[in-house]
Amino acid sequence: MFTVLKTEGRARRGVMETVHGTIQTPVFMNVGTCAAIKGGVSTMDLKELKCQVELSNTYHLHIRPGDKLIHDLGGIHKFFNWDRPVLTDSGGFQVFSLAQLRKIKEEGVYFASHIDGKRIFMGPEESMQIQSNLASTIAMAFDECIENPAPYQYTKDSCDRTVRWLVRCKKEMERLNSLPDTINKNQLLFGINQGSTYEDLRIEHMKQIAELDLDGYAIGGLAVGEKTEDMYRIIDAVEPYMPKNKPRYLMGVGTPCNIIEAVYRGVDFFDCVMPSRNARHGNLFTWNGKMNIANEKYFNDSRPISEECGCPACRNYSRAYIRHLIKAKEALGMRLCVLHNLYFYNELMEKIREALDKGEYEEFYQKYRILLGERNPD
Repeated sequence: MFTVLKTEGRARRGVMETVHGTIQTPVFMNVGTCAAIKGGVSTMDLKELKCQVELSNTYHLHIRPGDKLIHDLGGIHKFFNWDRPVLTDSGGFQVFSLAQLRKIKEEGVYFASHIDGKRIFMGPEESMQIQSNLASTIAMAFDECIENPAPYQYTKDSCDRTVRWLVRCKKEMERLNSLPDTINKNQLLFGINQGSTYEDLRIEHMKQIAELDLDGYAIGGLAVGEKTEDMYRIIDAVEPYMPKNKPRYLMGVGTPCNIIEAVYRGVDFFDCVMPSRNARHGNLFTWNGKMNIANEKYFNDSRPISEECGCPACRNYSRAYIRHLIKAKEALGMRLCVLHNLYFYNELMEKIREALDKGEYEEFYQKYRILLGERNPD
């Protein structure tokens, strides 16, 4: 299912075969939380943007339109017309970050919907059932997401509970994949490593979940307010204990610089709302650094956002025009900016893979690890 083709230091170049197609890694998954990329981007657009994997969210799709409806319509691939892999987040993060009046018990979490206040229960079995209805390629295990920083003892107890929940997730997925009316009987399960910023808890938790022989492993609970140095420190601590023959996913990360650093440390999968969220406000990424297209200096600039970029926005429109659209709050401006940023992220991963293929990732890393986070001087 997953093969590491070559390594350079800890960086890995791999390929993952799934029932919905092949994934070349390292890979960035484009985030369509509610089965759509915010900014008016369709699944047809995603193919032009070189997207390999789309990510949607269990919690949001369960709330609306409902996972049973999506099941009855043939699963999420048919629902939004996408024939490539889909990863569904378990809903754990949203339950803990959006839901109000939540109560955590051993069986799961009782909470109120952030939409209408309706009382809902979600536990490991329910999360797996929802994701099975969605029929995604990869399902994420239901875990407890805690705030950083968190007390040591609470973090330890939370890790222990997350392991118990993971065992239940695996058992329920095996049951669901055996049912005759299950759309995707080859649905994969990734477990999630937790432990806040405590290295000993992270390592112990990773050892425990690695014993379950899952289809992949994620590092969760980072990029939620801790220092960037702490995130890299935790990756460095956990990576030696992650199975070498399974894909590794750093959840919710991040900036181009974060991705370059994490690949350097052995991570294969990434996702983040940042490229589309930033784009909707005119904040763009280029190979010469970051830029805000709304700045006055682009008022009469006839050049594309980036002359090195092959995205639809850069091929067809000027900085001056896109700036005008953003300032006028025209929806097209937001769409063009989102198209650009997603294309940039997918091309970033393509160039990372090319550098690894050529044995030149160290050179790529040294060139771009700081540059992509700086202000574009042009």
